[in-house]
Amino acid sequence: MYDSIGALREEYADLQEQLADPELHANPARAKKVNRRYAELSQIINADDARRGLEDDLEAARELAKEDETFAEEVPTLEEALKEQREKLRRLLIPRDPDDGRDVIMEIKGGEGGEESALFAADLLRMYSHYAEQRGWKVELLDKTESDLGGYKDVQVAIKGSSNDPAEGVWASLKYEGGVHRVQRVPATESQGRIHTSTTGVLVFPEVDEPEEIEINQNDLKIDVYRSSGPGGQSVNTTDSAVRITHLPTGIVVSMQNEKSQIQNRAAAMRVLMARLLAHQQEQLDAAAADARKSQIRTMDRSERIRTYNFPENRIADHRTGYKAYNLDAVLNGSLGPVIESAIQADEEARLKALGGQND
Repeated sequence: MYDSIGALREEYADLQEQLADPELHANPARAKKVNRRYAELSQIINADDARRGLEDDLEAARELAKEDETFAEEVPTLEEALKEQREKLRRLLIPRDPDDGRDVIMEIKGGEGGEESALFAADLLRMYSHYAEQRGWKVELLDKTESDLGGYKDVQVAIKGSSNDPAEGVWASLKYEGGVHRVQRVPATESQGRIHTSTTGVLVFPEVDEPEEIEINQNDLKIDVYRSSGPGGQSVNTTDSAVRITHLPTGIVVSMQNEKSQIQNRAAAMRVLMARLLAHQQEQLDAAAADARKSQIRTMDRSERIRTYNFPENRIADHRTGYKAYNLDAVLNGSLGPVIESAIQADEEARLKALGGQND
């Protein structure tokens, strides 16, 4: 298990040298990447230092116990501490998703259920916004298409973190949110008090740090401009400010109309397009080579039902991890941590199991 730590220590020393070089900080995007990796390796190095220290202490206690029995009392405590530290280090050595430290682009789309689905899309946006606020993240509205009753047929946001530690990254937590979210409740439009089941889709993409990461040939883009519209399809602008960009090789289409400026909408559309292309590129890599990097919990099937929100029972249930709790009201107010943690733990256990199989 410790064979790779020597190489990681060499990389850690190299990163320290890079961080001391003023030229690195002239390139903020590059500096951000180096800081992320440095923060990740710092945890591993510190954990390994603690492991080595406990091993030395345990060896010394065993030697001293041969001459003085009072030292023998320390041995069981040190053995337990060393066992826990080795397990902590083992988990830190699990290959981490390189995108974990990235910010994300999130899209929430109404699905089955019409207006009720659009209203629940607004509920989900509030939930993620409150959760982001608790984590110290910033939420930026990129685009929205409102429904007649004040919900969202479609809404796109960028969520930005503030930590260099990949474990605290936005993608590290929110990558598990992609999929179909099912809601069971009495809709506001239901006069008979009957419970309806609706669905809302969530798409999450890691945001591109540097435009150079994704190579886009301008000849591969079809760009259309048109007048933006509001609920019911009525025009809400007198100029052609809305932008639709189609990436011809992949068929990915991104539309933006939130801003009054065509330039701003085009810039926002390109941010989303690059994030989708990065995700498309990774899906191709994952399909070509199933390795430890590929998440066992984060589904690549955007049609998979991942969670149910049952209002009459105040219950939330995650169908991938088996998590269930009766505090739906709190979750919708941003207390999403335990739900996400269940996905992180399940994914981590799957990765450990896969690594164990590779080592057999």
